[in-house]
Amino acid sequence: MPTVPRTIFGEEHEAFRDAIRRFIAREIVPHYREWEDAGMVPRAAWLRAGQMGMLGPDVPLEYGGPGGDFLFNAIVHEELAYAGAASFSACLVAHNDIVTSYLVKLGTEAQKLRWLPGMVTGEVIGAIGMSEPGAGSDLKSLRTTALREGDDYLLNGQKTFITNGLNADLVVVAAKTDVANSKVSLFLLDTQQAGFRRGRALEKVGQKAGDTAELFFDSVSLPADTLLGEEGKGFRAMMELMPRERIAIAMSAVAEAEGALDWTIEHVKTRDAFGQKLAEFQSIRFKIAELATEIAVARVFTDWCLARSLADDLEFTNAIMAKLWVTDVSYKVIDECLQLFGGYGYMREYPISRAWVDARIHKIYGGTNEIMKDIIGKRLLA
Repeated sequence: MPTVPRTIFGEEHEAFRDAIRRFIAREIVPHYREWEDAGMVPRAAWLRAGQMGMLGPDVPLEYGGPGGDFLFNAIVHEELAYAGAASFSACLVAHNDIVTSYLVKLGTEAQKLRWLPGMVTGEVIGAIGMSEPGAGSDLKSLRTTALREGDDYLLNGQKTFITNGLNADLVVVAAKTDVANSKVSLFLLDTQQAGFRRGRALEKVGQKAGDTAELFFDSVSLPADTLLGEEGKGFRAMMELMPRERIAIAMSAVAEAEGALDWTIEHVKTRDAFGQKLAEFQSIRFKIAELATEIAVARVFTDWCLARSLADDLEFTNAIMAKLWVTDVSYKVIDECLQLFGGYGYMREYPISRAWVDARIHKIYGGTNEIMKDIIGKRLLA
């Protein structure tokens, strides 16, 4: 499809994109259906992705990373989306854009040296433990606690809807350390720790290749050096770091819409109906024009937010607006694209059907779009 000029990427970024695109076509696409059936991306694939530089692209050199910028993360998400591999992209949002980001921003030198090199190679897979059965987008309602017991913390509670929950070696856990005052802290949980256990694998409507699970903490003793950032400042830290997660979701969403429209344009140009190509019907041309325009606007806004994020100048509300608006547009576009495929669009063998079910979650995770609207409204009316 025609695209607006993208001036934020340099030659090094485009060389990386070309290498990643070829790697995905060779190492991911041929196996992706198997991963969906298994409900998990195998660890061997994580290791291969690490060798290609897809894990922690912006982790500093001193911690085993390539020392790139956030644009390299964007390229990974975009290329996975264009290939119809949104499940793995979602896994990497948790791993790259949340856990490694939290470690880089909040971790001590010892914590960074222990965890980041393995996260870059794929030997360590990260997950974020926020959502609970009674607290999804409402992080202030967390019930998981980490209470002082001598020099350590005793972690009790449970999490649900945890991306990479089955594969994870490291979980950043949000827990209340001061229940009376609702003070939340973050902890680095080694999944080999006694008292930690994984629950069932959750069967999702879409993004089937990404493992999602329940996690349980039964009196897990956490040494003081597992505290990530300052005690009682976890909620503030999450609020400060969430814009990056929401931009990553928006990046994935707009790329998935772009990929879906490319497949649809090819389909309507080759599919016959009533003695002519679908593309020859004016109604079809009008629809393609509308969808392409909506994507172009979403792309411009997303790239603008991405540029502001690179400059460390992305306003909190703009990140929320991007997550809200782009995910709504993306799902609408993909739904319309599926319609243009007719019955074929509902067949699992067509990538448009996978994109349709995969895209629905964008309006839910990272904070539901209803919560996004409420936050935007409160800030504007304050």
